[in-house]
Amino acid sequence: MKRRTFSAVGSDSVTVAVPRRGRVLLATLSACAFGFAHPAAAAPLQPIEFSEAVHNLGYIDLYVAQHAKLFEKYGLTVHLSAAGGDTQAFAAVLGKTAQFAVGDPTMVEMSRERGGPGMVVGTLVQRAHYFGVSKTVARITDPKAFKGLTLVTSPDPNTEYSVTKKLLQDNGLKVGTDAKIVEVTPGTEIGAMLAGHADIAFAQQPMVAAAMAQGAKVVFDFSSYMGPFCNTGIMVLPEYAKAHPEVVQSLVNALEEAARLTYAKPDYAKEVARAEFPDLPADVVNKAIDMELQYKIPAQTLPVDRQQWDKLISMQKYLGNVQGTLSYNDVIDNTFSNKAVKTAVADAGVTVAGSK
Repeated sequence: MKRRTFSAVGSDSVTVAVPRRGRVLLATLSACAFGFAHPAAAAPLQPIEFSEAVHNLGYIDLYVAQHAKLFEKYGLTVHLSAAGGDTQAFAAVLGKTAQFAVGDPTMVEMSRERGGPGMVVGTLVQRAHYFGVSKTVARITDPKAFKGLTLVTSPDPNTEYSVTKKLLQDNGLKVGTDAKIVEVTPGTEIGAMLAGHADIAFAQQPMVAAAMAQGAKVVFDFSSYMGPFCNTGIMVLPEYAKAHPEVVQSLVNALEEAARLTYAKPDYAKEVARAEFPDLPADVVNKAIDMELQYKIPAQTLPVDRQQWDKLISMQKYLGNVQGTLSYNDVIDNTFSNKAVKTAVADAGVTVAGSK
């Protein structure tokens, strides 16, 4: 009798010896318990190309949806690829090499202001998910203390750069004179700081936890400084949504369930995160998820909150990236996400985020 490993949602992996008939029964019961079972004669899954700005644990809801097979539950099979930045992710949608993208939703505002297409159908990250880490600087409580420091971020116009620039300007610091920003390829920020090329690196998870494991400390976090904020949106072309509303609804349904599952089953979220970043130590990845949930960074529910959206656009208008001439309803379509909320609430297989 061979030994097989089974991993249940919300539990640690355990190795048990199970007869073949028992394995079939166990798999069936597990699938039913979490709503993952499919009809015997299910229709073929709809293939979807999905572009993410950068592979990071702010997007844990997306990875939970994949690993828990929630996309398959709703009739989709999603191929995920990292684009290398917010602009590149949205460009994949504009170029129709991807049906959906996640990244800074300012890209849609910029496109629409210039007469182009785009719409935002949900939120994936509900706070600015950037932490300042350093091996030489003490905790900063007054942003004016950034004066004289060199900071490293991903390049303009990525959100990481935008929030850093706005932080400095809001506190009377001129970029390039009072404080310097070094722009590097997304995902390499902590390397520049550890190599001594910057005093502080602003980065995402799990790179923040990786820097902490190498002796760095969190000296500033944007999630607390800015509060709830539409950091990352789910972007699609209006023409695609009009032609394939059932696909958009299915994708949003899956992500809404995943958001709730992330918060309801943090151990499972850690299991997924470890699978997504297998080259990092397990304790580093676990720490990253603990911080993501502690600071309530991943979306707990998908509808785009008007105040969070206004905060994003106000910042981008201040920086000169957008004119801010469009209304909330010109860019945001919560029709799908609002329906997904009702579906998820009625689904006994997924616990609502934050509930006991």
